[in-house]
Amino acid sequence: MTEPEHAPADEDLDRYRALLTPEGQAILGELRGRDVTGAEALRLGTELRRRYPAGLVVDALGQQELRQRAAAKFTRAADMFFTRAGWEQASAEVVARHRAPRFAGTSTLVELCCGIGGDLVALAADRHVLAVDLDPVHLWMAEQNARAYGVAENVRTLRADVRDAPLAGADAVFVDPARRTGRGRLRTGESEPPLDWCTALPVEKVGIKAAPGLPHDAVPAGWELEFVAVDRDLKEAVAWSPALATARARATLLPGGHTLVALDGDAVAVRAPGEYLLDPSPAVTRAGAVEELARRIGAWKIDDRIAFLSVDRPVDTPFARTLRVLDSRPWNQKKLPALLRSLDVGSVDIRRRGLAGDVDALHRTFKLSGSLRATLVMTRVDDAPWGFVCVEP
Repeated sequence: MTEPEHAPADEDLDRYRALLTPEGQAILGELRGRDVTGAEALRLGTELRRRYPAGLVVDALGQQELRQRAAAKFTRAADMFFTRAGWEQASAEVVARHRAPRFAGTSTLVELCCGIGGDLVALAADRHVLAVDLDPVHLWMAEQNARAYGVAENVRTLRADVRDAPLAGADAVFVDPARRTGRGRLRTGESEPPLDWCTALPVEKVGIKAAPGLPHDAVPAGWELEFVAVDRDLKEAVAWSPALATARARATLLPGGHTLVALDGDAVAVRAPGEYLLDPSPAVTRAGAVEELARRIGAWKIDDRIAFLSVDRPVDTPFARTLRVLDSRPWNQKKLPALLRSLDVGSVDIRRRGLAGDVDALHRTFKLSGSLRATLVMTRVDDAPWGFVCVEP
C-alpha cells in the first residue's frame, strides 16, 4: 500500500516504544482502568509529571484514552496499543472472530494492510500469518497486539508496499485496503490499493474487507458479498473469492452470528399494511435478502421499492425490528403533532425511508408530554407518502 499521508514517521516509533520501558510501563500501570477524560486527565497529568518525564506522561495518557475507547471493540484493549486512526479503522474483535473461520484449513495466510492488527489477532489464532503494512507504527502495534492476544508466535511482520508482498506459498490472503487518505475519506467503492487489484491477486482464497456501500457489481462473477452488522449498525462488507464463497450475497448479524442468504424464490406480494411493521436490518437490505426474509416469516411488502415488511401477528426474528402499529395513514405533517398527542406519545424516534423530509426540523415541531415512547416511520405505501406511529410490541 502507498504510505498514507497521515502515517506517523519512523521516529515516532521511539515514543511508542518508550511506553514499554520500565518507566512507561509504570505509568500505564497507574493509569490502567482509570478514566482519563475531562478534568481527571488534567489532574492525573499534573500528578504524574511530578514523578515522570512530561512527554512520556502525555503519551501514556493518550494511549490510555484510546484504550478506554477501544474497549467497545476489543476484550483486551487494556493491553493493546493504538493510534486514533488505527483504532477507528480496525475491525472489531467480534467481526474478526466471525470472519476468521472462513479460512479454515489454511496454514499460511498473508494479511495485506494489517493496520494495528484488529483482524490479525483472530487470523493468527489457527495459522501462521505474514502481516504486511507500510506504516511502521501500525506494524509495530500489530506485533504488540498479537502478543496481547497470545498469538505472537504465529505472526511475522513485513514493512512493505503491499503490491510488493511475497505471496508465493501462501494458502490465502486477507486484505483491508485503505478507504481514506490524508485528504479524507475516499468515495464509495474506491480504495488503496483499488478493489480490482485486490480481486486479481494470484491466490485462490482471498477475503477483502470493504465499505458497506460497495455495489454488488463491483466484484467479479462468482464472488460473494457478505454484509456485516453489529446489533443494528451496518459495519462493513466482505468480498469472498469463489474458493471461499458460499452464496451470492449474505447478511450476517453479530454478535449472534445469524446469517441470511439472498435466494431466488416466488415474488413477495405487495399489500396494505397490517398490524405490525418490520424494519429489516440494514445488512439484510444491502444483501438483497428482504424478500427471502419475507418468505421465511410469511410477511408481505407495503411498497415495491421500500424494504419495510408487514404482518398481522408478532414476529420474533433477529433479522428485523418488529414494531406494533398504533396509527397508519397517508402522510400529513401538519396534523402530526396533534395525532401524537392524541396517542399519548411523549417521545418519538423518527425512521425515514423513501420519503424526503428534515428530521431535525420535524422534531422541533413536537410539544409532547405523553407516557409512550413511539417510532414515527416516514415512508411510502404503494408509492404514496405514508406515516406510521409505532411502539415496541
